[in-house]
Amino acid sequence: MKEDQHKINDKIRAKEVRLVGDNVEMGVYPIEKALAKAEELGVDLVEISPNAKPPVVKAMDYKKFLYEQKKREKALKAKATKVVVKEIRFGPNTDDHDYEFKKNHAIGFLKDGAKLKAYVFFKGRSIVFKDQGEILLLRLAQDLEEYGKVEQMPKLEGKRMNMFIAPKKSK
Repeated sequence: MKEDQHKINDKIRAKEVRLVGDNVEMGVYPIEKALAKAEELGVDLVEISPNAKPPVVKAMDYKKFLYEQKKREKALKAKATKVVVKEIRFGPNTDDHDYEFKKNHAIGFLKDGAKLKAYVFFKGRSIVFKDQGEILLLRLAQDLEEYGKVEQMPKLEGKRMNMFIAPKKSK
């Protein structure tokens, strides 16, 4: 069993503690008296701020406390947004019709709130057209200006020239 993140009951080492909680008279008590009060109420004594002078302990049901804490963490995790990255691939000599088709897909991705990774892939000797590839990506960035903003300008990495576009926050 993993070590509990809180000290409970007889694991609390302080001589005196500040007792808080429901149905208890708040105040500073010797640890024995605080434990006796918790026992009387049928609850646990949980150290909630060990660095205070004297340490603060709360009379509560520890299992219920852990359950509530897990529930809170899960709710926070559910609220965190997951970033989706969609990719669009071009060749250095992509013609206008293909470009328009892929641009429309890119607009859809950005409207859905996904990040966009557009890249030009240079096969074989087509690396000599890296200027055309950069022009293509910059044109795309300009066309998508109202839907997203460029996070990373076109950058050549091996046989790929990558560019990242993040969606604009919808109002």
